[in-house]
Amino acid sequence: MITLDGVAKRYGDKVALAPTTLTVPERRRLALIGPSGCGKSTLVRLVLGLLEPDAGRVIVEGLTVGPATVIGIRRRIGYVVQDGGLFPHLTGDGNVALLAEHLGWGPERVKARVADLAALVRLEPVLLGRYPSEMSGGQRQRVGIMRALMLDPPILLLDEPMGSLDPLVRSRLQKDLGHIFTELGKTVLLITHDLGEAALLAEEIVLMRAGAVVQRGTMRDLVDTPADSFVREFVDAQRFAWH
Repeated sequence: MITLDGVAKRYGDKVALAPTTLTVPERRRLALIGPSGCGKSTLVRLVLGLLEPDAGRVIVEGLTVGPATVIGIRRRIGYVVQDGGLFPHLTGDGNVALLAEHLGWGPERVKARVADLAALVRLEPVLLGRYPSEMSGGQRQRVGIMRALMLDPPILLLDEPMGSLDPLVRSRLQKDLGHIFTELGKTVLLITHDLGEAALLAEEIVLMRAGAVVQRGTMRDLVDTPADSFVREFVDAQRFAWH
C-alpha cells in the first residue's frame, strides 16, 4: 500500500504538488494522468524518497519514507522509466541482475530468475547478451521491466514507461503489461499522459492539474460524471485514444 498524507512540495513560489492525500490500496492499479507539469512525476519521486516533502508524510507498506527507511523501501519497489533507463555499459543480463548480485544472490538463482522474467515479458533470451545501444526501444523497455521485477517487489512504479515508443510497439507492450499486472497481482502506480493507456492498464485513474488532484475514479466516472470543465475537456481531447 502507498499512502500520501497531506504531502506537499514547492520550489520557491512554484507549487509542484499541492497538499495531497491519496492512497493506492494493496494489489490495486492506479494511473496518474494529466498535462505536463501537473505534479505526476513529483508525486512518484516523493514516493521513492528522491524528493523530501515540505509537508505531510509518504507511507509505503506501513513505513514513513525518510533517511532511515528509504533504502529498504526502494528495494520493495520496482521502478520503470521511459526507454528502460538502462546502464549503457552493461548488457541486458547485467542490467537485470545488477541489484540481485549486489545483494549476494548466487549465479544459479540469478540465472533462473532472469530466464523466468524473459519468458514473462516475452523477450528472446539471446537479446539479453546485447548492450542497450544494440536493442530496439521496445526491447530496452522489456529489459527495464525485467530489472524492476528482479527482486519480486510488491510495488511497481512506472513513470511514462512507453512514452518514447512508436505506436505499434507501444500497443504490443501495453497488452503484455496488462497480462503481467494481472498475473503478478502487484500494487501498481502508473504515470502516463495517455488516457487510453490509463484506461487499459489501471483500475482507477487520478487526473491532476497544476499540482492538485482534480478527480479520481474509473474511466467511466471521468466520461459520465466529470468533476469540472477541465476534466471534460481533457477527456474529449483524447477521445480517440480510449474509444
